[in-house]
Amino acid sequence: MNVLVVDDHPIVLQGCRRVLEDAGVETVHEATGIAAGYRRFRRHRPDLVVADLTFQGASLSGLALIRRIRTVAPGTRILVFSMHDDPEIAARALESGAAGYVLKDTASSELHLAFERVRDGGTYVAPSLAAEVARLRSEAPAGPALTPRERQILARLGAGRSHGAIAEELGLSYKTIANACTQLRRKLGARTLADLIRIALREVARTS
Repeated sequence: MNVLVVDDHPIVLQGCRRVLEDAGVETVHEATGIAAGYRRFRRHRPDLVVADLTFQGASLSGLALIRRIRTVAPGTRILVFSMHDDPEIAARALESGAAGYVLKDTASSELHLAFERVRDGGTYVAPSLAAEVARLRSEAPAGPALTPRERQILARLGAGRSHGAIAEELGLSYKTIANACTQLRRKLGARTLADLIRIALREVARTS
């Protein structure tokens, strides 16, 4: 078993390594930040990643790492090890692609259990959060089905790009972008371009 632990606290890294080695993991790689974590992931291609969500004051930046890993390697198992005792944050981590969510103030035996559950293809949510996370996920609206191109355009609208700038970035014509925005307005129920931009801003905030 090849595992990567991404956390910026040396004591946490040491504790995770001990638990993982007790669970029979042969190789444990470590990284202390998002960029380093992704580089180590690409280099070592671990079977499982244990990751925090908050790094050096960057709120929930670990969610971006989870999504990036799942994009390039959908089969990688990810266990979040977080201080955030918040069911909404746990639900966001699972929606981003994590298979487990365990709290840092838990006993090492629970981290061990969560690791084994995720390693074996299952899911795990801290018992104190499980019921509320299940409720949040069951109530989450499915939302309209957007194409990958539409999601790219929506993300750029949320980042403040103009139609012309989006067209240049994506190598498309201005008319194509304008037509896509019209289609997005219809799908998302936006009456005006300003409404669409507000929706795009909410989407960027939700996924950041």
